[in-house]
Amino acid sequence: MKSSLFTFLFSTFLFFCHAQDVVSVTLKGSKTKTQISTLYNLPLIKFGAKYYQVKYTSVDAKGAKDTLSGLLMVPDDLKYKYPRLVYQHGTSDCKKCVPSTYPSAGGEEGELGLLFSGLGYVAILPDYVGMGSGRGFQTYVHASSIARATEDMLAAVAVWASQNGVQVNQQLFITGYSQGGYASMAIHRHLEATQGSSSVTAASHMSGPYNLSGVMRELILGNKAYTYPAYIPNTVMGFNEVYGFYNNLSDIFKPEYVTDIKNYYDGKITLTSLNIKLLQLLNANTGTIISGKMLRDDVIDSIRNQPNYFLNKVLEENDVYDWTPIAPTRILYCKADDQVPYQNSIVAYDTMIANGATKLEIFDVLTTANHGTCFNPAMSNTLIF
Repeated sequence: MKSSLFTFLFSTFLFFCHAQDVVSVTLKGSKTKTQISTLYNLPLIKFGAKYYQVKYTSVDAKGAKDTLSGLLMVPDDLKYKYPRLVYQHGTSDCKKCVPSTYPSAGGEEGELGLLFSGLGYVAILPDYVGMGSGRGFQTYVHASSIARATEDMLAAVAVWASQNGVQVNQQLFITGYSQGGYASMAIHRHLEATQGSSSVTAASHMSGPYNLSGVMRELILGNKAYTYPAYIPNTVMGFNEVYGFYNNLSDIFKPEYVTDIKNYYDGKITLTSLNIKLLQLLNANTGTIISGKMLRDDVIDSIRNQPNYFLNKVLEENDVYDWTPIAPTRILYCKADDQVPYQNSIVAYDTMIANGATKLEIFDVLTTANHGTCFNPAMSNTLIF
C-alpha cells in the first residue's frame, strides 16, 4: 500500500478552485399533469414537467476538469417562480444507472423528479463524480466531491434557467435516500458552511450512512452476518479514486475476492451481481457471510488496532454528521433497516443536538421496514415536511 497525503491535499485544493460552466442541456421528454398524477396516484399534482439531461464542467476525483451530468426537471408552466429541490440518488448498480439516463433502463430513480416538479419544484438530480458522463470510478461516499458536484450543478442550472425563461426563487430544499441521504447531508453541511445560514430552506436526510468511522466501520470489524458485502469494495475503490492509498486490489482484499471486485470496477458486472458473487464466495470460503472476512488479515488488524491507520482516517474524514444544521432538518430512518444500520441516524441526531441544533427532528418512519420498504414512508414524511 502507499500513502498519498500530498495527492489528497492537492486534489482537495483543486476541488475548491475550479469554476463550472454549462456544457449542454438536452430535452429528453415531458409528462403532462395528468400523466404524473396517474403515475403517483396523487391528486395534489399541479403541473406537468419537462426533463433535461444536463452536462456541466466540474472536477473529477483527482481535481482535474471534467464533464459531469445530472437530470433537471422543470414544471411546464413558466409564468411562476419556483423553489429548487435537490434530490440525491441512492447507490447505483452501474455507472450509467443514474438519474440523467432517465427514462432509459438504469435511470429509474430519476422518475422521482417528475413527482417533485409536478408539485411545483425545479428538481435537480446530480449523478455524482465518476458516474454518468463523469470520468473514472465513482467517488462513493466521499463527502467533498459529492458536495462539489452538486454545488456545480446548482450553478449550471442557475445559468441555464436565467437564459431560458425558467424563474427560480431563493428557496432550496435538499433530500436524498441511502447513499443519497449521505449525499444530501454532505451538500447541506457544505452550503451552510460556505454560503451562510439562509442557503438551505429545509432538508430531509433519509436512511444514510452518516457515521462511516463508527457505525459503518463496525460492519467491517464485527462478527454479524451482513448480506450486502459489495458496499465495502464500492467504498474502498471510491476512496482510492481520491486518495490513491493502494496500487492493487490485492493490497486490501484477499485474492479469492479480487477478480470479481475488479470485474465490477471495470464495468463488466453490476453491483448487484458483485454482491451475489461475494455472498457465494464468503459462504464457500468461510461458512459465513461476515463481510470483513473479504479483507486481508493485516488490513483488518490495522483497522482494529491502529487509530491513525489510513483507512480509519479516511472514514473519519468523510463522516458527515458532526456539525450543526441551521435550516429546519429531518432525519428519517427505519429501525429494521438491513443495509444501512439505523444507528447512523441516532448518532447524527444526538451529535447535532449536542452541538446546539434547534430545528432538528428525527423519526422512525416504519419500525418494521427494511431498507427497500423504508423508502416510501420516508419520502411521504419528507413531502409533508
